[in-house]
Amino acid sequence: MALLEFYGTECPHCITMEPLIERVQKELGVHIERFETWHDKANDAKRAEYDNGFCGGVPFFVNTETEQKLCGAVPYETLKRWAEGHKSE
Repeated sequence: MALLEFYGTECPHCITMEPLIERVQKELGVHIERFETWHDKANDAKRAEYDNGFCGGVPFFVNTETEQKLCGAVPYETLKRWAEGHKSE
């Protein structure tokens, strides 16, 4: 399973998510692979492939095992459930 986050360095919503990402990684012992998209065209192209019209921006999260996606800043519990592989309701 791969947990991916696409973000922009200066994105305020992405900055808001940083402590939540760190917390979920520590609590669950998982790794979320991060891809900066605002200054890296290859990473933005990768984001667009995974996004496929779902979000259109950052932060954007993908769980490659469950194919669950999250768009934007979300509450901690939502991020945690996504990382654990739970389907969103």
